[in-house]
Amino acid sequence: MTRQVLFQVHWFLGITAGFVLAVMGVSGAMLSFEHEIMRALSPGIVTLAPGTTISLSPDEVIARASAQRPGRAVERLTVESDPHAAWTVQFAARDGERRGERSYIDPRSGMLLGQATGTGFFRTVEDLHRWLALPGGPNGIGRQITAFSAIALVFFAISGLYLRWPRRTFDWRAWLVLDLRMSGRNLYRALHAVIGGWVALVYLLSALTGLWWSYDWYRQGVLYTLTGKTSREEGGHGGAKGEKAEIADTSSDAPSLSRAWPTVMTAMDGRYSSVAITLPKDSAEPATFRVLLADARHDRMTDDLKVDLTSGKLLKADRYADRKMGKVITTSMYELHRGAFFGIGGRILLLLTSLTMPLFTITGLLLYFARRKRKRALAEVASVHSDHAPASSGNEDMLVAFASQTGGAERLARQTASALGGARVLPLSAVDEAVLSEVDRALFVVSTYGEGEPPDPARRFARQVMATPPGAGHLEYAVLALGDREYPQFCAFGHSVDRWLHAGGGRRLFDMIEVDGEDADAQRQWQQQLAALGAEPDLPDWEPAAYTSWRLAYRRLLNPGSAGGPAFLVGLEASEGVVAEWRAGDIAEILPGTNDPARVAAYLADCGLDGGEIANSRPLAEHLATALIPDHPVADAEELLAALRPLPHREYSIASIPSDGRLDLLIRQVDRSDGTLGLGSGWLTSFAPVGAEIAVRLRSNEGFHASPASGAGPRRMILIGNGTGLAGLRGHLRAAEAEGQGGHWLLFGERSRDHDALLPDEIEGWLARGTLTRLDRAWSRDADCGRYVQHLCAEAEADLREWVENGAAILVCGSLQGMAPAVDSALRTALGDERLEAMAEAGLYRRDIY
Repeated sequence: MTRQVLFQVHWFLGITAGFVLAVMGVSGAMLSFEHEIMRALSPGIVTLAPGTTISLSPDEVIARASAQRPGRAVERLTVESDPHAAWTVQFAARDGERRGERSYIDPRSGMLLGQATGTGFFRTVEDLHRWLALPGGPNGIGRQITAFSAIALVFFAISGLYLRWPRRTFDWRAWLVLDLRMSGRNLYRALHAVIGGWVALVYLLSALTGLWWSYDWYRQGVLYTLTGKTSREEGGHGGAKGEKAEIADTSSDAPSLSRAWPTVMTAMDGRYSSVAITLPKDSAEPATFRVLLADARHDRMTDDLKVDLTSGKLLKADRYADRKMGKVITTSMYELHRGAFFGIGGRILLLLTSLTMPLFTITGLLLYFARRKRKRALAEVASVHSDHAPASSGNEDMLVAFASQTGGAERLARQTASALGGARVLPLSAVDEAVLSEVDRALFVVSTYGEGEPPDPARRFARQVMATPPGAGHLEYAVLALGDREYPQFCAFGHSVDRWLHAGGGRRLFDMIEVDGEDADAQRQWQQQLAALGAEPDLPDWEPAAYTSWRLAYRRLLNPGSAGGPAFLVGLEASEGVVAEWRAGDIAEILPGTNDPARVAAYLADCGLDGGEIANSRPLAEHLATALIPDHPVADAEELLAALRPLPHREYSIASIPSDGRLDLLIRQVDRSDGTLGLGSGWLTSFAPVGAEIAVRLRSNEGFHASPASGAGPRRMILIGNGTGLAGLRGHLRAAEAEGQGGHWLLFGERSRDHDALLPDEIEGWLARGTLTRLDRAWSRDADCGRYVQHLCAEAEADLREWVENGAAILVCGSLQGMAPAVDSALRTALGDERLEAMAEAGLYRRDIY
């Protein structure tokens, strides 16, 4: 909510104060080097023509200036140390004048030289900068407008930094890199955000110092904060630029500087850049000498001296070197405002940042108009939908993006696009701000993989693109998140995508829908929401393919005597009339036929229910054998019947290919904490008799299919796994051998070579026939080895790099706990994070882990 409010206020102020700030920025840039420009344009006025370097005394210059302007007293004289620079005189203002005449004067002859070329122009620019040159001058409405705009600039700088703050604060690329390959609205947004980040702190300085001349309460507050006093307490006016000094009495002779000037030169040891002399009304009052130091960075680095004109005595010396920082800042506010406080580099920086001010006005307006255009289009679409019009045949204004590990999210994404009349479908890795800028609505179907991770093809997207919020202020979106509640980070990546879009200003079409496995209810809820967006309301439910009947042909124990759980090779044969096709890497979904009888009996005993009573209730007995047992006790048979749910399916990697004529699975028995066997593994390895009917549903697993062939031919594979993860790897090796492809590398880990050498004859046969050219094995429980498969990867770093550089693909199959993250870490160490991420996106690094 805070972000959305800040965004709305940011753009509203942008289209109101933006024009004023653009004017102030350009005019401020023009004033940055005003003196240097006029000096270059005014030879003979600002700079003197070659000639004698002997100057008149200050008194003589004042006298000759007054003689050329009868009745006009000189109130200020500026003496320059540079012999080739003209001096300046300021005459007292007459009634009705805001400031008196200012003129350059030749110190050699006392001749008034007039104003520098461009003086009138720069005074107009200054008026434009300070109060938009509107009537009323410093007391008119213009000053209030510029003051409000300065406050708006403070808000822009702070809110802009907050709105574009990257997720990884110290990622310098997110802060500084501007991608000029972008176009259209995406480019406008990048210019606005990235350059805004560059200049935000400078704009804060400009705005906070500019307010010094806007509000007296602000000036007094800053003075009190930095010095402990206000200008009222000191009897002054804060030293604002342009304030008039006390006007000299024009009816009397000008006070003499003959005794005071030598005192000033002695006090400064003759070293100065210039001396600005403010003359009093008469000789009874002291004169003020503001001496600009010889090595000064800016015009406020002065020693201020008060000298008695009658005696020439130094009454007070306010040395710059002795001032506290608070006073240095308050007396140098103008120099801070124009950057001169930091030397020539600061002035150049302020010049450049001031010139960029119109950029934000222009890009902000372009983004605003684009947003309005999108809103009008959305309103038209909403109107069509409100009339229940059918979706068009080409819904180009709708994007459906998916992030899928095993193909489930992609299937749902394509079904979603079809229901909406042919919306554009893209993998999440292909989505960026340019893609989002082309649509008004986007639906994201994303799965969560493993312990809250994104699917492999979307990992780079999650790491780089999602590091900063997108420019999604125009976007309406929804997220369908796929996950498994057995994992603590249920649908975590879906939540991350939702937060990322929302942080970028996107608006949810409806709350995120979470799908646990193949939750038909959640899928129907998604379909109902799609109907509200224009999909056909009577579309059939998205039911997965029906189960087909297979026969349990055999099961063979592969690891007799193993300290681990028994592992079986289970073979299934299709029943008559069943046509089955699959690819290496695909998944078999098995629907268990019955529960473990021991588990049923133990549950009934925990509930205090009589087994005989249950057996006499035929419906309950049948349901109890083939339904998911509740995880909580029940009071009676009626409550038990109401609590029963259908048995869920179990997924297994297919370890054979269609030409084998059978469906092979490698299954390890899983023991529950109560000593009973797991639902799927118990059914297939123990309870189902050989010859029993097995309900099977085949599912394509796009995320573990063989990698695309390179231009030089089929790719070599680096196959890595452990335990029954050999199933998925076996399918790929059998497919490669059937196609006559050899030269692959298997890295595999198990417990003991004496008891856990799964399918040793097949593996040796692959080596003998050249299907495998290299085999690395790890035996974690053998004293002479004691390694895991990740250690094999670490020891073979150089060879892994060589194989990958020559185009090999990597396929990993096995356990999520321990093996998969450890192997992933070892591969990143060997190949580098960037390379592995690129391989994942290209389909050259694929995993089937469970």
